[in-house]
Amino acid sequence: MTSFSHLPRQRAWLTSLAVLAVLNTPAWAETAVQAAQARYEADKKLCADEASSEARIQCRRDALVIYDKALAAARAGIKSPPAAAVCADCGHVSAVQVNTKAGDSNALGVIAGGVAGAVLGHQVGGGLGNDLATLAGAAGGAYAGKKIQEKVNTGKVWTVTVTYANGSSGQFNFSQDPGLAVGDSVKRSGDTLVRN
Repeated sequence: MTSFSHLPRQRAWLTSLAVLAVLNTPAWAETAVQAAQARYEADKKLCADEASSEARIQCRRDALVIYDKALAAARAGIKSPPAAAVCADCGHVSAVQVNTKAGDSNALGVIAGGVAGAVLGHQVGGGLGNDLATLAGAAGGAYAGKKIQEKVNTGKVWTVTVTYANGSSGQFNFSQDPGLAVGDSVKRSGDTLVRN
């Protein structure tokens, strides 16, 4: 009767090898390949002790099957994990500029300035001179009212330039300081930016 007493020990070793392969650590996998090769050489020596040539051949076949399975499990651990997906909306701040935005004017400033100028112009002179002073005051007041309103509505604009992973870039305007600096990691969220 043929003795295969070494096979249960090898199956236990193979099972533990398969469990460790689940860890998928490349360093462990390299060590597992070396251990599988060393184990295979030891098993071949054990097979030489079998009584009959048929038992030795069967023992070597079994050892080779176990070695192949251990090698496959170890090599599965060598595979690198899949590359992380690239975030198309992620990038880094490449520039931050603060500019002064010209103010807007509307009819309210022109009308208010015109009325104030007409009232002041009306107080100058009499007769035809009074009428001309009123018209000149209204025109000058309207122009002054427009300029004053533009000055009042002047503000700052922060323009943040972002360079994305694919090499493209984009600009985002903020009416208040966004608190971003060159090199900050950001992500586009609709029409604005958020820290990444």
